[in-house]
Amino acid sequence: MALATVLSRAQNGLAADLVTVEVDLAPGLPGFFMVGLPAAAVRESRERVKAAVQNCGYQFPNRRITVNLGPADLPKEGGRFDLAVALAVLVASEQVPAAPLAKVEVLGELSLAGDLRPVRGVLPAALRASAAKHALLVPHANADEAMLAGLTKVHAASKLAALCAELHAGSVPIADAQRFEAGTDVAPDLADVRGQHQAKRVLEIAAAGSHSLLLLGPPGSGKSMLAARLPGLLPPLTDAEALEVAAVASIGPDGFDPRKHWRRRPFRAPHHTASGVALVGGSGSPKPGEITLAHLGVLFLDELPEFDRRVLEVLREPLESGRITISRAAKQSDFPARFQLIAAMNPCPCGYLGDVSGKCRCTPDQVARYRWRVSGPLLDRIDLQLFVPRVEREVLTSEQAPAVESSAEVRARVERAWQRQLARSGKPNARLTSKEVERHCAIDRAGRKMMEAALSRLSLSARAYHRVLKVARTIADLAGSEAIESPHIAEAVRYRELDRAAAP
Repeated sequence: MALATVLSRAQNGLAADLVTVEVDLAPGLPGFFMVGLPAAAVRESRERVKAAVQNCGYQFPNRRITVNLGPADLPKEGGRFDLAVALAVLVASEQVPAAPLAKVEVLGELSLAGDLRPVRGVLPAALRASAAKHALLVPHANADEAMLAGLTKVHAASKLAALCAELHAGSVPIADAQRFEAGTDVAPDLADVRGQHQAKRVLEIAAAGSHSLLLLGPPGSGKSMLAARLPGLLPPLTDAEALEVAAVASIGPDGFDPRKHWRRRPFRAPHHTASGVALVGGSGSPKPGEITLAHLGVLFLDELPEFDRRVLEVLREPLESGRITISRAAKQSDFPARFQLIAAMNPCPCGYLGDVSGKCRCTPDQVARYRWRVSGPLLDRIDLQLFVPRVEREVLTSEQAPAVESSAEVRARVERAWQRQLARSGKPNARLTSKEVERHCAIDRAGRKMMEAALSRLSLSARAYHRVLKVARTIADLAGSEAIESPHIAEAVRYRELDRAAAP
């Protein structure tokens, strides 16, 4: 046999496209040629494959070797094709049988000694292989991740030599099935936060309806501490949602460990020096940014005005659509970005505007320029906006901590509110469309008068009007009320009066 074919998968965002690795051995001057748009890391696999094959006791063919990675117009990146190329070379040179590799897709990077190293993006590849009814062969370190796709067969190996021995025996080692529970990392508890009763209430509303939230207050008021506790209030992920989160993490820079991260909602907190590419995604070959890595979780932007204004503006579209499309000359990638935005900022450059200490000496012009860094259209898309004052000294220094609710107690109420929303519309209130708002957020005459007064006093846009109604719907759900009543609307409107609350 002078020609062999092994199946593999490329990584193109969350789309793992099928790649056919073809190896042809021809007479002539010895050489190793690779075609099919391979990137530098793929071209370098020639040396890794040659050393791995020889160090495992097999003969590397002393012939003209041509490796084609098809389709030819699909860019190929990374070391994920090493194992497929090595097996195709061994099959073409009749040192390994081809039959056990039929309908088996192969992923894995090789060391010079023939050890199989893990690669990123295994779960999206496993999901596509499962849809194609193919088995998947991966390094042993990736087996747990691949098993999440529900494949009937996940083959795993740790060394090329041992794998080839199994192929000679007519089979490939099958990975043991695993059952993973929720991640072991413990989220910070809301009970650790002293005082800030109104902020805790707003955090509960944000969790119950998946609403975006802006916390404004002086330094040390607990804004970051509150934001870090939001993931602990959110309901657990469903099986489908957990797979979505795992697939995104799998292609991310940190990879995915099922034993630590399975069913854990992500919490991303990029530094304010992050670029637009880091936040949204991009580069030459589009990769996910922070908004995608926070999919179905929380994106926390601390010191919001310190972010580049142009970087913040790119959040407007994904906040509405829940997706981001990154277009480059060579390719276009579509990423999910249904995140819950939590932002925090100081009320002025010095941070003490509205604080009881009276330390602020910022002029109105300085305050206006500082707040101008966050555009009106972006603020208009944030459902809940709250001024967070500093905690009273007596509360902080008290030896006996007051009785407060834990995250588990609040989460129980949040889950009941979520169940009402899912039964009514199939989605959290924050994601209701305009027509669904009209259907599910109807208000009585007293409520309409209250909303008309709010529209006039606060100059609310049509978008902000709908967002107030969604928040009121969530407040009613937390109260167990089928109808939106006047107190629910009054509370929802209060969370749009940010400038009024922060005034000295």
